[in-house]
Amino acid sequence: MNATPTTGAAAASTARRTNVRYWILALIFIVTTVNYADRATLSITGPAMREEFGFSAVQMGYIFSAFSWSYVMAQIPGGWLLDRFGARRIYAVSIFLWSFFTLLQGWVGIFASMGATMTALFMLRFAVGLAESPAFPANAKVVASWFPTAERGTASAIFNAAQYFAAVVFTPLMAWIVHSMGWHHVYLWMGIMGMLLAMLWLKVMRSPVTHPAVNRAELEHIEQGGGLIHMNEGAGKSKQGANPAGWFYARQLLSNRMLAGVYLGQYCINVLTYFFLTWFPVYLVQARGMSILKAGFVASLPAICGFLGGVLGGVISDHLLRRGYSLTIARKVPIVAGMLLSVSMIACNYVDAEWLVVGIMALAFFGKGIGALGWAVVADTAPKEVIGLAGSIFNTFGNIAGIVTPIVIGYILSATGSFNGALVFVGINALVTVLSYLVIVKDIRRVELKHPQ
Repeated sequence: MNATPTTGAAAASTARRTNVRYWILALIFIVTTVNYADRATLSITGPAMREEFGFSAVQMGYIFSAFSWSYVMAQIPGGWLLDRFGARRIYAVSIFLWSFFTLLQGWVGIFASMGATMTALFMLRFAVGLAESPAFPANAKVVASWFPTAERGTASAIFNAAQYFAAVVFTPLMAWIVHSMGWHHVYLWMGIMGMLLAMLWLKVMRSPVTHPAVNRAELEHIEQGGGLIHMNEGAGKSKQGANPAGWFYARQLLSNRMLAGVYLGQYCINVLTYFFLTWFPVYLVQARGMSILKAGFVASLPAICGFLGGVLGGVISDHLLRRGYSLTIARKVPIVAGMLLSVSMIACNYVDAEWLVVGIMALAFFGKGIGALGWAVVADTAPKEVIGLAGSIFNTFGNIAGIVTPIVIGYILSATGSFNGALVFVGINALVTVLSYLVIVKDIRRVELKHPQ
């Protein structure tokens, strides 16, 4: 995979720059959309499964969290695998396995007791999280390779906005499937689609330097702009291998003040993400009295706003860079402004009109989309030697929120019988993100590693 530019790029015409990187971004976007749709299957099928199996709010909270327990635990090993074996192969295996485990969830009803059903569902969600662990570090690795710095904010925002696009497309679709065919079919069709997508990824994905459709003009545009055109495929073999160097680098990343602030900010941003992926449809059904079908369609409206905000945040950030503002200003302005907008969701506790609730949530998720530039920051700051590891550590901290959020909200519901405290909990985390980027994170810049002697 470490071929010179002459093997793939020079063979193409240099008269006009190709734009293969945009097709690569489209593939990342599609894969990430399916990734988030598979994470959200339980939030859509949950009310029907809860009615069928008799799960309590606390039990549902733990089942919701199962994905994140393994997802967090596997982040650093997943990053090591990416640096050692490359995003192309590891991501293909990841897509296939998480889709297979998604498919199996459609058969948890074969068990006779509620306890056995809950255990099987928890373990399968745990397996999905394990399989998905390399996904976002791989996205960051591919974007850092295929896009120059001045385009990276928009590219990262687009693939990150896939979480909202997944809700726009798949939330109403899955709700319709539950309504028309039963919750089992959601897992069947999502699993089959993902396994086919894994084969497409393996066929299409290459590094810029070896992709047959990339010409020299595009390759030079990427490389001169700061793209890591070899995608560091296998680079980790010589530097990390099975020796402790990986942990030597990890300690440096964990002790960096700038990165600590970024990690805290991502945790808090993901509190909003996991509220939306787990309890939000349940909130619409239980607190606002909607049917599952209606909640599926209504949930897509804030998701549309989140998607638009997600793309806009990246565009604003890259525009500021092109206007001559520093990388620090260009990344922080959308993050801070967006998270301040997200705090508005607390206002839902004080209104009764359904259209107002949906409007406030739409504003909150529009802001969350604008502020979700964490992966662009990772691509900007990760040491070139260990992009996979750096992305995995970042994603580890961020997705601890996937463990905490559904369980905390489950206990809040059990104790109060109301979602009011849950919305306050989520809104406060948006405010902590603002404080993290303003107080802890100072200049945003690429980290330089010290190497073991």
